[in-house]
Amino acid sequence: MDLPSSGQAAELLQDFIGHWRGITEIATAPWGSARTAEAEVVFTKAAGGYAVVQSYRHREADGTHFEGHGMFTVDRDHGDTLWYYVDSLGRSPASPVRGAWNAGTLTLDRRTADGVARHTFRVEDGVLVHTADLRLEGTPDFSPLLKSVFRKA
Repeated sequence: MDLPSSGQAAELLQDFIGHWRGITEIATAPWGSARTAEAEVVFTKAAGGYAVVQSYRHREADGTHFEGHGMFTVDRDHGDTLWYYVDSLGRSPASPVRGAWNAGTLTLDRRTADGVARHTFRVEDGVLVHTADLRLEGTPDFSPLLKSVFRKA
């Protein structure tokens, strides 16, 4: 995807903007078993369009609640999409995650001391899909972590 001439993240992420509802399928991981959660995400233009704010939340059948908030912007010098993200697990970002677009899919690798979470975001035929795959430190391959499928609310 081409860098917008205005440098505005809202132009680049136009298809994401809005209120979405759907389901998040969470894969088995070292900290929990596979489960499904009702989820919603809202993407909103901010800072005159130079940023897009993301608010995600899900609630599992047992009442467990998770939320995450992000901000996307554009690095005009390098053409990357930047993502600052914090969630209710309490890990704050040391620096923004750099992402790139390929065939309408935004891919971002979020690195922590535990490993790498590879997030993808795309809108296809009016459906927003967010996936995250995880490669824990010391393991060679990525494993599915979650897949969220949303439709406009």
